[in-house]
Amino acid sequence: MSALTRHTGVVRAALHRMFTSPLAGFLNILVIGISLSLPAGMYVLLQNAQGLVAQLSGLPQISLFLAMDAMPDDIAQLRKQLTQQPEIKNIEFISRTEALNTLGQGTGLDDVIAGLQSNPLPDAFVITPKTNNAKSLEALRNELQQIPKVELAQLDSAWAYKLEAILDFARIAVLVLASLLSLALIAITFNTIRLQILTQRDEIQVAKLIGATNAFIRRPFLYFGALQGLLGGITAWLIITLSLLLLRQPLAALSQLYASDFSLQPLPLGDSLSLILFSIYLGWLGAWLSVARHLSQIEPR
Repeated sequence: MSALTRHTGVVRAALHRMFTSPLAGFLNILVIGISLSLPAGMYVLLQNAQGLVAQLSGLPQISLFLAMDAMPDDIAQLRKQLTQQPEIKNIEFISRTEALNTLGQGTGLDDVIAGLQSNPLPDAFVITPKTNNAKSLEALRNELQQIPKVELAQLDSAWAYKLEAILDFARIAVLVLASLLSLALIAITFNTIRLQILTQRDEIQVAKLIGATNAFIRRPFLYFGALQGLLGGITAWLIITLSLLLLRQPLAALSQLYASDFSLQPLPLGDSLSLILFSIYLGWLGAWLSVARHLSQIEPR
């Protein structure tokens, strides 16, 4: 008998054993699927939220508002200083007059603005940095704030970067949740295999009497754990996929109200495979720990 034939037979036996009690087998797989879908689903939502933040925040910019007493020589010196900054990608100067005209055209208050005795707006530079990292942008803003004749350095879309910080915190929370649920899934498989070993205690003793090795006895249980993990991982993927499909239409209607084309993206192929492989590993690990713990206690009499 070839190795492939032996392993195929073990897989069939493991599947048969899994569904000897269909309800119990189905509930175990469902518990694994739901437990895995919780952190994996939160991960998918966080990935989509990260895309939404990038869409809303756009290209980050820093606005430098100059002091009201800034002279043309000061502006020229500041422009030269800014062009020497390696972190800056583009510089745009907006004069006080240009800013006031833009304000009047945008608000329809040209008559009111024309009646002003003096221009209350300062000259400004709009800077486009090379990076969109929140910490780097904050450091650059603080550095620019210290330049003479700069009254205020304002980081545009700062709210989006605060939201990004919240998302970073949420990723850590998802990681903690995934770790705890992984331990729970290992415990489920551990207990399932333990019950099977105790049920087949006499068979294992007879097998050892006729010369069966621990590896031979261990193999069906490891396959059982891996198959249970595989089916649980597939169940988790189905739960996530169906949930995203149910949420897609309401989210599309909500996006239209805010003139946005944002839509939920499904779990990528690579992440889907990682989810299923991780589930298989958890099932195998739980089975291996259980067999290692209890098999050594069973010796032929």
